[in-house]
Amino acid sequence: MSTSTTAVGSLEDILERTHQVPPMHDFPTVDALLESFDDLVAAHPGIASSRRIGTSRLGEPIPMVSIGHGRRQHLLFAGVHPNEPIGFRMLQHLATLLCDDDALRESFDATWHLIPCIDPDGTRLNEGWYGDPARRTVYARQFYRPAPNEQVEWTFPFAHKDAWFDQVLPETQALMRVIDEVKPQMMVSLHNAELGGVYYYLSEDVPGAVEALHAIPAGLGLPLDTGEPESPALQAIAPAVFGMLSTAAEYDYLEELGVDPTGSVGGESSSAYASRHGTVSLVAELPYWSHPAADDDTPTDTAYRDVVLAKAAGLEEMGAVLGGILDEAAQDLTIRSPFLRASEAFVPMMSVIGGHERMRADRPECDRPATVAEVFSNDDLVRCFRLRYGGMLLRALDAEVVAGTATARVRRLRERMAAVYDAWTAEADAIDGLEVLDVNRLVGVQLGAALALARCLAAREEDAG
Repeated sequence: MSTSTTAVGSLEDILERTHQVPPMHDFPTVDALLESFDDLVAAHPGIASSRRIGTSRLGEPIPMVSIGHGRRQHLLFAGVHPNEPIGFRMLQHLATLLCDDDALRESFDATWHLIPCIDPDGTRLNEGWYGDPARRTVYARQFYRPAPNEQVEWTFPFAHKDAWFDQVLPETQALMRVIDEVKPQMMVSLHNAELGGVYYYLSEDVPGAVEALHAIPAGLGLPLDTGEPESPALQAIAPAVFGMLSTAAEYDYLEELGVDPTGSVGGESSSAYASRHGTVSLVAELPYWSHPAADDDTPTDTAYRDVVLAKAAGLEEMGAVLGGILDEAAQDLTIRSPFLRASEAFVPMMSVIGGHERMRADRPECDRPATVAEVFSNDDLVRCFRLRYGGMLLRALDAEVVAGTATARVRRLRERMAAVYDAWTAEADAIDGLEVLDVNRLVGVQLGAALALARCLAAREEDAG
């Protein structure tokens, strides 16, 4: 039972619970994750149940665990991006809390539907760094992120103006079926970032939510991220709290910029799909590593336009380097690995994004001083993408070498790529001030954010009725 001295399920109680997450320093493999949920369900008959909701592209069953029998329906799922495993630990902890604490479970009058891992195939390709996630360059060398058209989060059906997407993955179809069946009041897609501070996406400005979302990381000693947002198309609700990412909004932004958006957008998000049921969606983005610049809004002597142009140049240079190696190797590559498919998608995208940023720099709103957080986050985006996509291209070339199918040309290119990557990792390792964040504090933010939003939605419902 809870040791809280305040009302169970209140914001004060939730804040206390974020501090009670036990020490954690790693992430579970798919097998360990699913086994832990099987054990939990077996130990709590009548409270928790499990059923298969779909099958991955490689034939792996995808289970969903439901806890409680309350009137409200809440849906949470992890593994939508398999390089973002904080949600695995969060769901393990949340499930244990809900099963063991009757008062907490009953205070929400909810049934909690938890999908431990929606993309087991992609997750297995990241397991090499899950046991020791402290070093950024070790993480990056064993990193895998699916190509956009292979990501569960971004392969929901989409039709907007001249864009159309219907290449829905089996995993996404499973999630669509659950959303349509459950019609959740709240849905939490469990993502995380890499370096910086905490920020959120929220589909509606629910009364009390922003205050709670700000209070949770502050109580755990984690900074908000007030640097560059992920997309210029985003609308801020409050500092470090944005409206949901939307493919339709991205399309409209690119169109306004003077770019043909049809080749730059794909599917929609889970949030956009669930909105048909009036669902309120939340994403809490958390870093593995923090930096003092993450929330430093002090103006600098550097023009924001120049910061954007430097990022554009870095992305274009990276795209040229990786693209040259990929193009030269293409005729000799025989293994259509996930790493190759992802490289073929992301490498050309770097130059495209760089071009878009170069165009954005000419807009009047870029004529201002940049903050310390903006300078750092824009610079670090280039470092992040070098580590990510250089590492995946190396893994694609390694696959040929390990299989014994690498030609002399592929071996030479692999050595060239390794030398470039070594220089990029050395630059990243030289960044001063990085702090490795305890996994339990990160879990605490996701846990607190989900419980707090559920509490705010219940309060709004009670006030309205």
